Amino acid sequence: MKLKKLFLPLFLFLFITLGSVSAQTCFNGYFKPNSTFDLDRRRVLSSLASNVTTNNGFYSTSIGKNPNQLYTIGMCIPGSKPEACSDCIKGSSDGLLRSCPNQTVGYVWPDLCMVRYSNISFSGSLILEPSARVSDPTPIDVDLTLFDRIWEELMSRVIAAALRPDESSSFGHKYYAAEVAPLTTFQTIYAMVQCTPDVSSGDCEFCMKKTVVDYKKCCRGNKGGAFVRPFCFIRWDLYPFAGAFENITVAPPPSSVVAQPPHSSTTPRTNTTGKGKLLYGKTISTGIIVAIPTVVILVLLLVGYVVYRRRKAYKRVEVQAGDQISREHSVQFSFKTIEDATDNFSESNMIGQGGFGEVYKGTLLDGTEVAVKRLSKTSGQGTQEFKNEAVLVTKLQHRNLVRLLGFCLEGEEKILVYEFVQNKSLDYFLFDPKKQGELDWTRRYTIIGGIARGILYLHQDSRLIIIHRDLKASNILLDADMNPKVADFGMARIFGVDQSQANTRIIVGTYGYMSPEYAMRGHFSMKSDVYSFGILILEIISGKKISSFYHIDDTGGNLVTHAWRLWRDGSPLELVDPAIGESYQSNEAIRCIHIALLCVQEDPADRPTLQEIIVMLTSRTATLHMPRAPGFCLSNRSEQSTSFSIPGSINDVSITDLDPR
Repeated sequence: MKLKKLFLPLFLFLFITLGSVSAQTCFNGYFKPNSTFDLDRRRVLSSLASNVTTNNGFYSTSIGKNPNQLYTIGMCIPGSKPEACSDCIKGSSDGLLRSCPNQTVGYVWPDLCMVRYSNISFSGSLILEPSARVSDPTPIDVDLTLFDRIWEELMSRVIAAALRPDESSSFGHKYYAAEVAPLTTFQTIYAMVQCTPDVSSGDCEFCMKKTVVDYKKCCRGNKGGAFVRPFCFIRWDLYPFAGAFENITVAPPPSSVVAQPPHSSTTPRTNTTGKGKLLYGKTISTGIIVAIPTVVILVLLLVGYVVYRRRKAYKRVEVQAGDQISREHSVQFSFKTIEDATDNFSESNMIGQGGFGEVYKGTLLDGTEVAVKRLSKTSGQGTQEFKNEAVLVTKLQHRNLVRLLGFCLEGEEKILVYEFVQNKSLDYFLFDPKKQGELDWTRRYTIIGGIARGILYLHQDSRLIIIHRDLKASNILLDADMNPKVADFGMARIFGVDQSQANTRIIVGTYGYMSPEYAMRGHFSMKSDVYSFGILILEIISGKKISSFYHIDDTGGNLVTHAWRLWRDGSPLELVDPAIGESYQSNEAIRCIHIALLCVQEDPADRPTLQEIIVMLTSRTATLHMPRAPGFCLSNRSEQSTSFSIPGSINDVSITDLDPR
């Protein structure tokens, strides 16, 4: 009797834990503790439960201003009881605060509710990653062919039901449905799907169908599971969950289904009314000593398997040479749509031109302004490279990266469609004497920080590890609020999780921005991007190009050597652009010059990482080491893009040049 009292609560706890699918997903950049964003996040999440329950199960809000703006959404499944909804939202919000202590984006989606927050507006956005999957690895104990047929028919039916308009919903569609299907005389499949109501029905359908396909690839034949994305969710099991099936009557199995009694003692039995109540028989009281160790072992095995699968999936490089792209990866536009948007590629809409092709401004039917990059037919890029490039860029979602909206691939036409960035590129303002004055010190300092966060995302915070390889002022676009967006991933390379550097025989990039080890030996890494970032800082502070020449004491040099001389002579502020005037913080300017000189040191090991750079930029107490002499500078060449080969190095896989302006 004592053993029963001891183990029964443990058994119920383990069972309830397995019956819930809830994993917090945290990603993107970081914010400082007790910052405006941190305080707003805590305040909004603490009151989210009451706001959701008082707004018919769905609530979204935005608070603050860039760069500290917070977007939040919370919702429960339709028909859920207010107290259950409130408890779920509160538990999920508290879980996000614990599990995502300083990440700028996070979401969680247990069965009954979902909570999501971000520093970037996501309303209506087709963002599919990061995703999470949970599956019971126990094989299904019926004929797999029969199971597949019933399961797929059920999933098709429940998705169709979720997409039917619901006039009673204040959002037009609930994007939610729960359905059941008899599997055997003794077993029933329970399935539930849901999307957030802020997306279009087409995006919802695409997300759910893709998720079903992806679930089958990873977990076909397993006994129950779920797959979660930022705006859609599917779950199925052999028992009811989330109170979603209380009013659904289980139909008798079709005559083709063979009656098979359940074999697993750990699978909860359900009543024939479909109420979802667990029936614990006398076997618990008589066999508890035997059952509990078995359950504990199964739970530990399941947890270990899920952790192993997640770690393995995270370490896998997401984009490989054989990746395929279709509507599953991005929005595919027809060539006719692109022609209409650009007025048949009229010259008046052309906003950029180069060896890669042309860039046109366009307007889609819904009024969205876009930048359309039409790749040259003689660019030498094949269909597969184009697909790889599109896969790469669509996976990058950050406020300081230019966003790829879709692509077109018809016949010989290869077209990329980007968001239109209103204020052109950084060099358009920085190096024009008439426009330099529009970049005061505050804006320049903000631009430096934004570029750093964008590169940090590429290096560390995205699910891919991206080395840009061509950072320069013309590849930094400025939006309407003059916030920077890193663009042009045409020369980007993907690294594996444990990879720190790579070699190439094809040197691509721009003279002056290239690190010494890359230009001379073809070695590139995160630290080669850091070198280029250091050059950018010097340009932003001085308003001069890297290729600008100075003649001081009859010795020539470029911007780096000039900055080093001023630093060595104790007069770094002479580097500051006169167009800024006197309205700047001298300590901030000196600190930025100090960081830039750390970035352009000759030895890559001496250069800081982007994470360290951001700490240096945001913390006045961070200690900065004294810089060593900078790496060599190609002072006898003007700034120009280049591509040349180094004999004897390994083969390089490059991605076509992107310049979305």
